[in-house]
Amino acid sequence: MRFVEATIEQLSDWDLHTVDAPGGNVYQSRAWAEQRSRLGWRPRFLVADDGYRLLSLERPWRLVGGSGAYLSKGPISAGEPVARTAERLGAAADWLFSRGVDVLASDSEIPAETGYGRLIEALGFRPIEEVQPSRHRLALALHPGEPESTYFAGLATTTRQLVRQGEKAGLRVVRWDGRSEMDRVVGEGFETPAPGASPAQAFERLFDLLEATAARRHFGLGSRAAFVDWSTAGLAAGHVVLLEVWTPDDELIGAATFYRHGGRLTYSHSGDRADLRRAYPGVPRLLLWRAIQLAVREAMVEVDLAGVDVRGARRVPIDGEEMIGLYNFKRSFGATWIELTGNHERVARAWRYGLGRVTGRIPGAGR
Repeated sequence: MRFVEATIEQLSDWDLHTVDAPGGNVYQSRAWAEQRSRLGWRPRFLVADDGYRLLSLERPWRLVGGSGAYLSKGPISAGEPVARTAERLGAAADWLFSRGVDVLASDSEIPAETGYGRLIEALGFRPIEEVQPSRHRLALALHPGEPESTYFAGLATTTRQLVRQGEKAGLRVVRWDGRSEMDRVVGEGFETPAPGASPAQAFERLFDLLEATAARRHFGLGSRAAFVDWSTAGLAAGHVVLLEVWTPDDELIGAATFYRHGGRLTYSHSGDRADLRRAYPGVPRLLLWRAIQLAVREAMVEVDLAGVDVRGARRVPIDGEEMIGLYNFKRSFGATWIELTGNHERVARAWRYGLGRVTGRIPGAGR
């Protein structure tokens, strides 16, 4: 197998191969590559001799030369045997190593039960800690053609009641969506943004909710500018969907973003007004139910509710642990646990990798 860098023509339909294909991921998209480039990463768009596409993001080391590379959620599975995907990873590593890359990380979302981990470890990759918060995920399998009522009946009783309670309270769900055909026909349960409304301002509002959540739960949050930059670019590309929940009095009380890729809708970020939960207790459940409705209407095969495992506990939470509530919340939608292979890396030149990590921690090094 041989990789080369993409031509201009191959870049023109890049997302068809990396985002829309089976197992596709927004973190393999051109929009993500361009946003990472604005933050100092160097994207490489690789094409195999059979047309398969793969995005590599590289970070040059300061002072010592060389670089580290990250195949963000790649290589995608593309519906092929895992042995073929492992072969692609090995070929991509060899190509990158021959061009100055010293270490390569890959966190493809491929189930552990496939044996993919053993295959890539035989190629010299070893497990490492995750780049993303979680390694595994909970997902609701969908069957195109099945009515929405089937999935609503599959919700836990309390979840169904809270969704209906939110609807009876007059809560409105505004859907921001870059897909032009979706703008024309939003569908029952959704409203369109007001004419002239700014997507950037909508993502600013969500970030305000996320900041409040981070302060309550004592976790870190990335930069506002980077979040809004990526979210607006992803929305324009049709990869990001934003849902906002408003009261009848036009007060924002919750919002969430989802990624549209690989025939599934993936839960990304969400926040709600903690001070209004007693008055409107069903906001998070209403958001997720609307996402399920959207996925059903688009004949998707899965709603990915993301993970709940954390560093030091890459497994199903148990009673008494902090994440058990979030696990039970996602399970109440009918989601099941899917164990993934997780993040792996292969090192080509350990000496420069080590030096690169050291110089990267020196303030102002190489500037």
